[in-house]
Amino acid sequence: MRLKKRSGKASEEINVTHNADDIENIDMTEGEEHTEKIPVQAVQSELEAEGVEVEDEQSTDNGMAGESADAEEETERAGGITEDFSDGGETQEPLPEAADTESGENAEDLEEENDKGNGKRRKRRGRSSENGKRRRRRRGRKKREFKKPGKKFFIITGGVIGGLILIYLGISAYFISHFFVNTTINGKDFSGKSAKAVEEYIRGEVNGYELTIIEQNNDRNIIKGSEIGLTYKESSEIEDALKKQNPLLWPAGFFSQSSTQVSVGVDYDEALLDEKLQSIKAMSKEQTEPVSAYPKYNGNLFEVEPEVYGSAVDTEALKEKTVQYITEFRDSLNMMDEGCYKMPAYTSDSEEVKNACNTMNQYLKAKITYTMDEEVVVDKDLISQWVTCDSEMNVTFNEEAVKAWMREFGEKYDTVGKTRSFTTPDGKQTQVSGGTYGWIVNEAQEAQNLIENIKNGENITKEPEYKQTAASRSALDWGTTYAEVDLAAQKMWFVVDGSVALTTDVVTGRPSTGNATPEGVYDILYTQRGAVLRGDIDPATGKPSYETPVSFWMPFTYQGHGFHDATWQSAFGGNRYLTHGSHGCVNMPYDKASQLFELITAGTPVIIHS
Repeated sequence: MRLKKRSGKASEEINVTHNADDIENIDMTEGEEHTEKIPVQAVQSELEAEGVEVEDEQSTDNGMAGESADAEEETERAGGITEDFSDGGETQEPLPEAADTESGENAEDLEEENDKGNGKRRKRRGRSSENGKRRRRRRGRKKREFKKPGKKFFIITGGVIGGLILIYLGISAYFISHFFVNTTINGKDFSGKSAKAVEEYIRGEVNGYELTIIEQNNDRNIIKGSEIGLTYKESSEIEDALKKQNPLLWPAGFFSQSSTQVSVGVDYDEALLDEKLQSIKAMSKEQTEPVSAYPKYNGNLFEVEPEVYGSAVDTEALKEKTVQYITEFRDSLNMMDEGCYKMPAYTSDSEEVKNACNTMNQYLKAKITYTMDEEVVVDKDLISQWVTCDSEMNVTFNEEAVKAWMREFGEKYDTVGKTRSFTTPDGKQTQVSGGTYGWIVNEAQEAQNLIENIKNGENITKEPEYKQTAASRSALDWGTTYAEVDLAAQKMWFVVDGSVALTTDVVTGRPSTGNATPEGVYDILYTQRGAVLRGDIDPATGKPSYETPVSFWMPFTYQGHGFHDATWQSAFGGNRYLTHGSHGCVNMPYDKASQLFELITAGTPVIIHS
């Protein structure tokens, strides 16, 4: 491909001559050439990047240069392409150059004619030329991307690295005799200081040293170095600490704190120091012990009761901190900040106290309501008394306290043997006590039930576990259906649903022989027809002291007391019981015993009073 750059017109153009080897996808015979005109602005930069030579034909005479360029352009367009057909056809010769005397107008006419003749061929070559340009641009970019660094680059890089190494080694040499950055010795910052500088600082601090001890109430005590014999004592430990540094690792000092604990070369009289500490105000006045935070019931739940800081001094901590401050030449020690007082074991922020509160409040979720003659409620106010927390914040549910409460509960609501006041059917005001009838709470079982209810956080209404029940939870627990005997009046009544269904005179046990009918409230154990009543065994005969058949037997004690017919009695009521009384039973006329037998059942309350 040959290129020629033409100039001298308003816009510059380049004549590009192609042959068949340069252009792909164009219908050209091998060896054939084609010249086309392309604007410089469109392709010059790309052609120069490809290394293509551009020939600039400048004429010394501006007028002649324009005419010569126009003539050459006409020649190129008219006959500048030589086509060699493979079938041996004619060869198209280039047109002769236009005469110098021809006008520019004739050259333009000739150029237009050639353009028409080759229009189709140029369109095909134009598309191929554009594809070729894109391929050449890609090849150019690849060459530029893989350009290898030159010798100058390596020289500069090596110089920079070498300079950095020299700087690093120079700094390392400095830290052979100086402490790293962020180095503290006994709490004092000695970054970048030499061992000599540290020793000089210590010597300067010893002279005139004073320590102010600030107490809880802002009282102040001063300990002077001269009062405790404070002196400087030379030591190799500072130098030894410096030698332990690896100077090559000096950058590490910027990223971590290096704390070196050494004896800074001071000495003091320990006995004098102890004496001074004992004389401070906090040690000489009355001291109160601290109180830890703890769970406290506020009427609704357990919450953290804040700790109380006492005034009792922790003498060991005070001595330790005082020595530390003297060694570090610090001038002020706050006893509270440094923990020189006895501190509460737990504070309001202690997780142990918070967890204890949470555990104790779990128990308070329970609420158990007992349906007695009045509601008895076991809720958080009572449960809070059974949940305790020791000094180690261990929570305990006091089951023994629950059992004790249940015993009190049973004592209050058990009715067996208790005195009841009431009015008899004939209007007499009287009392009765004793017997076996009434309510008995199963205290042991119910205490265990209550413990489980509380642990499970239950909210329930229930009756307690009973060993024995009665007809009513009212004061007169026998209810409205019962049998009643007045020993003094020698009468009995059978009341059904509050109304008297049967009344009769009776004969009760004979008091003078020790067989008086026992007072109290009982219940019918069972009923039996045709029973034989037998007395105690007579040791002399080995037989019962008596054997008496009866038609209707209704016992109310396990000792053999009961209602029955007594056909052998000639009369009932009055004072007959004093002379012809029974062995303790209630003797009834046959017809009345028969009626009672039909009315009464096992479990019916029996009231015996005088």
